[in-house]
Amino acid sequence: MTALVLDGGLSTQLERLGADLGDELWSARLLLEEPELIRRAHADFFAAGADVATTASYQASIPGFLRRGLGAAGAERLIRLSVELAGQARDEAGRGLVAASVGPYGAYLANGAEYTGDYDLDEDGLFGWHLPRWEILASAGADLMACETIPSYPEARALARLLTRTPGVKAWVSFSCKDGERLNDGTPIREAAALFGGNPQVVAVGANCTAPRHIPGLISCLSGGLPVVVYPNSGETWDAAGRRWLGLADPVEYGQAAKEWQQAGASLIGGCCRTTPEHIRQIRAHLS
Repeated sequence: MTALVLDGGLSTQLERLGADLGDELWSARLLLEEPELIRRAHADFFAAGADVATTASYQASIPGFLRRGLGAAGAERLIRLSVELAGQARDEAGRGLVAASVGPYGAYLANGAEYTGDYDLDEDGLFGWHLPRWEILASAGADLMACETIPSYPEARALARLLTRTPGVKAWVSFSCKDGERLNDGTPIREAAALFGGNPQVVAVGANCTAPRHIPGLISCLSGGLPVVVYPNSGETWDAAGRRWLGLADPVEYGQAAKEWQQAGASLIGGCCRTTPEHIRQIRAHLS
């Protein structure tokens, strides 16, 4: 089975290129201040073998930019710019797809709620919050939407409703998970994935920003349904005694793990936080 290789941690690569992301807008701040750096990071992932560039819109939202002092028109312009920059890198590479990142409500809160699903909005509130950005990204020229790091069942339901408003839009839906079976809010991933089963707009369902050790179990839970997308983080934890990071920091080990995820049934594979172009190069090498 041939796998589509996704890119890696955009923010990680931006920091490697010298960006300071210590801001509640995170990588979205560079849409305002250093857009060329975003294009360069996308280009680095394409050069490493990625088939897909995921845009810098994860943390970009109308409310977030309004809070920064921009008007609604300026906020929309920056969200569209995220797609344009990924498209420029794709065109320069001469191949590939652009996936418009639809980050969770928790990313806007900037308090870690994307890792708990502990929100102050219900499903209707989440639908209303996502709607303006969704409509902008759906019309911005991306090949598909990347609904990613979704931690809760109510947010998944809100995204399913948004898809029905834009019947021409394709998307993958990727959850953030606490273990090999459940979303961060405790919902079984099989139950959340069932919201999108049989939907011709959804190209894959899976997990991202989740520890690599949980990926085999999650793939198993999703087998037999839609194609599976996985792009975990590096799984690194700090070993204070040894003064080193533990996990799949080594790109070769990550590439070897990616091969195992492919064999288990994943067909879209990449990396999330703390994964670099070298991790993607190793995924490409091990999957080819």
